Amino acid sequence: MRECNVTEHYCVRVAGEALRFSAAHFITLSAGEVEPLHGHDYRVAAEIAAPLGLHGYVADFIAVEQALKDLIGILDHRTLLPERHPDFRVDVRDEEIEIALAARRWILPRRDCSLLPVRNTTAEALAGYLAAGLCEKLAQQGVHPTTSVRVEVFESPGFSAVCTRACDSRACGA
Repeated sequence: MRECNVTEHYCVRVAGEALRFSAAHFITLSAGEVEPLHGHDYRVAAEIAAPLGLHGYVADFIAVEQALKDLIGILDHRTLLPERHPDFRVDVRDEEIEIALAARRWILPRRDCSLLPVRNTTAEALAGYLAAGLCEKLAQQGVHPTTSVRVEVFESPGFSAVCTRACDSRACGA
């Protein structure tokens, strides 16, 4: 009888009603066009890939869900603003944030905004932001070596963006 080399990959998926947030945003499109400020009821799902641990599982579902809730909690009911947009000027003051792009200007209450380390507040950028945060949180929680996370952000039914990020536990401080 011939021996087969079997390679197994495991992942867990966390999704559901608890992983929702509502937020406003606007993005810049090609040719300097800017969408009007508008909102979405976002949903998030995540997959964690890792070898099976000593007890035969990848990660505790509840720990993964809580990490995601922590990450999306700072986005919920906020206006999402990019810190790294090459053409935006963002001026953070005590009580307000002023955003300027060419001749356009927005002034918003600071407590109602989340400044994110992204170039544009697209669904793709949100998925990348959440994937990076999830890798970091899992490492901080001591979840055994996570090889990758895959985060999907649903902007509206039928429209989603996905980021798959390799998690190097050494880079995340584990």
